[in-house]
Amino acid sequence: MKNNLNILVINPGSTSTKVALFKGEKNHKSFEFSHDTELFQKYSSILQQLEYRFELIIKFVKENIDPEEIDAVIGRGGLLKPLRGGVYKINETMLGDLSTARHGEHACNLGAILAFKFSKMHKIPAFISDPVTVDELAPEARITGSALFKKVSVFHALNQKSIAKSFSENIGKSYEKINLIVVHIGGGISVGVHKKGRVIDVNNALEEGPFTPERSGSLPTAQLVKLCYSGKYSEKEMSKILVGKGGLVSHLGTSDCRIIEKRILKGDKKAKLIYKAMGYSIAKYIGAASTVLNGKLEAIILTGGGAKSRLLVHHIKERVKFIAPVKIYAGENELASLASGALRALEGKERILTYK
Repeated sequence: MKNNLNILVINPGSTSTKVALFKGEKNHKSFEFSHDTELFQKYSSILQQLEYRFELIIKFVKENIDPEEIDAVIGRGGLLKPLRGGVYKINETMLGDLSTARHGEHACNLGAILAFKFSKMHKIPAFISDPVTVDELAPEARITGSALFKKVSVFHALNQKSIAKSFSENIGKSYEKINLIVVHIGGGISVGVHKKGRVIDVNNALEEGPFTPERSGSLPTAQLVKLCYSGKYSEKEMSKILVGKGGLVSHLGTSDCRIIEKRILKGDKKAKLIYKAMGYSIAKYIGAASTVLNGKLEAIILTGGGAKSRLLVHHIKERVKFIAPVKIYAGENELASLASGALRALEGKERILTYK
């Protein structure tokens, strides 16, 4: 059955729309439409981009398959209310939250709306899977050091969950019966504690955790407060220091690990130290995460684009391999992760959830 199902996958981003046709688990055809930022400036909201992007999707489909042969469509999940991980059938409640940007505005909000629009035309199921707002945190993981602040779950849920499930299948065990630490390493870094199918603790990849290629991660709070009130920076500029101009960008002027590794090979001692420090920072958070599971876990999984760096992986692995075996699933493939979610739902391997 798996090899006969045709899945349309839609993944809208700020400057692109990625579309793919999967036949079972195989990517039959994919394409990335790049969008001119000047073109989008004429739209007052992201929702107004809907028809433009939808026409591109229809064009892609007609060039590659008879639309009537598509069995289901799945879109990237947007900024929704906190919810448990899994595959959700797109419904009116979800569409209402996304179209009004009730929980925030981002291009990913269009994923479910575009998928639903296509599904209505062809009378097929429409899903999303593991949006960034997946929240399965344990009660104690929500508590911070001040009653004025609360922990918010924002992480690479789609890739983390998909990789964790793939690993579980590869070793012949159920994801719902094992413990894992999954580390997504990209522009942002999230260290997720997976306990029997739920991510019970994870750093907010926008606000805390290890420093990353472009994010500052957790910082000395007293120094941060002083800088905020120094008069040197606006709120927008401070936000950019934390996300966008932090991490490797702040120290080395680039977020490109390939460039940094070339500098290291040429004898750049500062680049060597900073790159090693990033690995040290990631390893330290993995160590902390392992305590949540009392040290009882099947494996530590490194994934995302950063896991392609042998040097960075070495810096991390040397410090954490005593905890559990370290497995590498380099790169990320959101299209394949989405397609896999739709397949699991259609084949009855995963219960389809309802957004309320």
